[in-house]
This record gives sequence, C-alpha cells and structure tokens, in this order.
Amino acid sequence: MSCLTGQSSRGVRAITGLTLATMIVVAGCRRGDANAEPAGTDAVVIGPENIVVVQNQEIRTGPALSGALAPEREATVRAELSAPVIETLIDQGQRVAAGQVLIRLDDTAIRDQALSARSTVTTAQANLTVAQHEQDRNDALLKAGAIAERMVEQSRAQVTAARAQLATAQAQQASAEKMLSNTRITAPFAGIVSARAVNAGDVVSPGTALVTVVDPSTMRLEASVPAEALASVRLGAPVDFSVTGYPNRHFTGRVTRINPIADPATRQVRIIASLPNSGGTLVGGLFAEGRVSSESHQAPVVPQSAVDERGLRPSVVRLKNGRTEKTEIALGLRDAATETVEVTQGLTSGDTVLLGAARGISAGTPVRVSAPPSDVKK
Repeated sequence: MSCLTGQSSRGVRAITGLTLATMIVVAGCRRGDANAEPAGTDAVVIGPENIVVVQNQEIRTGPALSGALAPEREATVRAELSAPVIETLIDQGQRVAAGQVLIRLDDTAIRDQALSARSTVTTAQANLTVAQHEQDRNDALLKAGAIAERMVEQSRAQVTAARAQLATAQAQQASAEKMLSNTRITAPFAGIVSARAVNAGDVVSPGTALVTVVDPSTMRLEASVPAEALASVRLGAPVDFSVTGYPNRHFTGRVTRINPIADPATRQVRIIASLPNSGGTLVGGLFAEGRVSSESHQAPVVPQSAVDERGLRPSVVRLKNGRTEKTEIALGLRDAATETVEVTQGLTSGDTVLLGAARGISAGTPVRVSAPPSDVKK
C-alpha cells in the first residue's frame, strides 16, 4: 500500500508540473498576441489591395465641370474693303504685339482718293479764310455807314457756305484716311496668330476673314452644372482642372461668370471658369475636367468602399493587433470626384481598415496581410 501511495503521489506531482508548464506557455502566447500578428494556420490571409491606411488629407466638395478649353480673348480680323492682298507678314503660331502689321492690302486707288480729299480740304480751308476776311471788312464798313446791310448779310452767308464745304471736305478726308488705314491689317491685341486665311495675291471683299489672333495668357472653360448644385457655386470660387495631355498636372482657376438663366430643356446653368496660363502651357481645344471647390479642409479620409452604412451608424472593419474589429464612425464631407469620405469620429490617422470582400471577415478574426506595405499598423 505504501508503494502504491508513493507512486500515486509522484504521478500527481508530474501531472501538476506538466499542467503548470502548459499554462505558462499559453499565457505567454496570449501576451504575445497583443503586440504581434497572430501566427498559425487559423489566420486569414488577405492581399494589400484589401486594406487602406487612414490618412489626413484635403477633402473637397462641389459640382463637377467638363468641356473644352478656349482662349479668354480671341479676335478674327476681317477685311473692310475690296482689294488684293499684297503681302502677308505673319504665319500661324507666330506671336505678335498689339498694333503690329499682319497683312498689307493694295492701297493704290485708295491712296489717290486720300490725296484728293486732302487737296479738297486745303481748298475749302482757303475759301473759308477769304470769306471770313470779307465778312470782317464788310462789318467794319457797315459800322462806318459806307455800305448797305444787305452786303454784310451776303458776306455772312458766304462764310456759312464756306464752313459747310470745309466740313464736307474734312469728312471725305477722314473716310479716305480710314479706308487707307484699313489696307494695313494690324493685331488688335498682343497674342498668337491661330489662323491665317489668305495669301499674297488673293482678292478680298468686305467681311472676308483674314487672320485670327488669340491671347493664350488666360484660358476659359464653359460648362454646365445642375440647378440643384447652383447653391455651391459662386463668383470667384476656385476650380481644380485636369487637362487631356497633362495627366500628372493639375490647374486651378476661378469661376468668373454664371448665367442668370437656366436651360429650359436640361435645367442646367451655364458657368464660365477662367484658368491662368501665363506660361502658355495650355492650348485651346483641349478637353478639361474640373470641379468647383465649394468647401475644403484637412481631415482623416477613407474610401467610401470601406464604409458600411447599412446599420444605424456607419462602421468600418479595422485591423488592430492582428485582428479585425467592427468600429462605428461618424462621417463628414463626401468627395464624389475621388469617392472618399471624411471621418470625424472613430478613426485616427494611421489606422488600417479593410476594403472590398475583406469587410465580410467576422470581428475578432486573426488576419495576416501578404507582403504588407511598411505603413500598415498591426
């Protein structure tokens, strides 16, 4: 009996020691779970595309715009008389200064008319001078009683007629000088020649388009916004642009005009946004997409696809300490253009949330990210 008792005591001590060792190991593993990613085959493996790290960034709201860019100032110079083209001094793409001569028309006949008009003015001026001297002499003789008043009235009438002839001659001279100046086609403002429609030897008539000059220093985008979004559009509001041909660049402009009448068919309101182009980078005709920034600020932002709004409060599935947990959040601004949303409560910058199908993983499930990015918070 004593032998059995001794053996039983040794067995109990052995079992007790094994149990304590096992508890110590398990406790150690649990303490490690709080600071390390769970190991083993029970962890669900997801790819980096199924997670996103919450970041503080600028979020904006406002209606979208799209359309083609056009120069703010553009002028097509047309002929004002019939004449052959003598010389073209510019070509497409050439920069010109305000008042620079671009095209010369034949001015032979018009120059003769201008010379004749100048001679007529000189003659009329001389006739008026003679008539005025005659009137002055007759006025003096009338005061002395040497001539009849009828002679004075005749001299005054001659002065009036001479002044009328001079005025007519001056008007004819101004018209001839104007026609003569119209044979020299000049740039209406500083800019770039975008089109030249004639060549030397062509015969033009009044209304014929000769050359088009644009000012590329400011571009504009004409677009429409829904009437319900008009409240978020105001004069001077900033507009962010992306332009075809410049995929990695963004441009900023301002709303300069808002049409006071909505289109009766579409209920859209026409607006014009101006875009500075001092460097001449942009050209007319490029397609541009932009958005009016009615409100913007820095805040924690997550993709809308990470948010579950089917419950009483919006929530996300956050990855913390290697396990998933459902976290209720409060939302702020929504950016429809980038499909992101502001988080005002529940998350902070640096938190990691799940996206897509990974949001269906049950809370408390161990999760391991394959090839995780360096900024993923475990």
